[in-house]
Amino acid sequence: MSNYVIQADQQLLDALRAHYEGALSDRLPAGALFAVKRPDVVITAYRSGKVLFQGKAAEQEAAKWISGASASNETADHQPSALAAHQLGSLSAIGSDEVGTGDYFGPIVVAAAYVDRPHIAKIAALGVKDSKQLNDEAIKRIAPAIMETVPHAVTVLDNAEYNRWQRSGMPQTKMKALLHNRTLVKLVDAIAPAEPEAIIIDEFLKRDSYFRYLSDEDRIIRERVHCLPKAESVHVSVAAASIIARYVFLEEMERLSRTVGLLLPKGAGAIVDEAAARIIRERGEEMLETCAKLHFANTKKALDIAKHR
Repeated sequence: MSNYVIQADQQLLDALRAHYEGALSDRLPAGALFAVKRPDVVITAYRSGKVLFQGKAAEQEAAKWISGASASNETADHQPSALAAHQLGSLSAIGSDEVGTGDYFGPIVVAAAYVDRPHIAKIAALGVKDSKQLNDEAIKRIAPAIMETVPHAVTVLDNAEYNRWQRSGMPQTKMKALLHNRTLVKLVDAIAPAEPEAIIIDEFLKRDSYFRYLSDEDRIIRERVHCLPKAESVHVSVAAASIIARYVFLEEMERLSRTVGLLLPKGAGAIVDEAAARIIRERGEEMLETCAKLHFANTKKALDIAKHR
C-alpha cells in the first residue's frame, strides 16, 4: 500500500473535510480530527496537521492538495516538492496563463488548455515551452497545431474595457484573477463530463489571495486548483496555454495595428512612447483608449512628445 503525507494548516484541513464530506468515516484513530474512506484511498487528518493518504491512489490524491500544504512537503515559499511537481506533470490537467499585462498597446489575453494523459507526450513533442522563450514566428507555427490537438479556451480583455476596469479602481492582479477564473469556467464546461485531475495557474498571486479576488463571482473554479511559480515547467498544459495566449495576443496586435494605421510595438519602452505620440498627432488622444493601457507612464510621455513636435 502506498503512503503519502502532507502537513496542512487549519484552512487546508477545513477544505479537505468539506471536499470529502460524503466519504467521512465514523471510526477515527487516536489523535485524528477526521478520516475519509474510499475504495482507492484512505485519508486520515490528525490534530497535529499531518494528513496521511494511504492506498493505491494515495500519491495522486495528495497531489491535488499539495499547493495548499505547508513546510513538510513544500519549501517556505510554498513551492511544490520535487515529488509533487513530478506527480502533477503526469496528470491530466488544465493549465492557465496570461500575456499582455506588461505591454502598453494591446489587450490582456488569458488562455487555458486541457492536456490529458494520452496527449502529454504528443504536446511536448511539438516543442512546447514557455511562450517567453519563443519568438513570434515560432509561436505562429506551433500554436495552431496545439489548438487543433487540445481543448482550450481564451478570454480577451480589450483596451477599452481594461481602461474602464482600471478607472474603477481595480488592480491589474484582480483583473487577471477574474480573467483566469472565467476562462477556466469556459474550459471546464467545454470538456465535461471529463474532469481534470489538476488545474494549474501560472502564479501571479498566492492561492488564498487569488480566491479572495473572486469572492463576488457567480461561479468559481476551486477544486484541484494549484497556483505555482514557473508552472510551465510543472505541466505541459501551462506551456501550451502560454503559447495560445501569446498567439491570440499577436493576432489582436495585428488587428489593432490595422485599425490605427500604424504597426504597434510591443512592450513599454521608448519606441512605444514614440508610437503613441504619433497616434495622438494623427488620430487624436481618444484613439489611445481603444488600443492602449492608459494608466501606464507611456501616456504622459507620449503627450509630452506630441506637444513639443
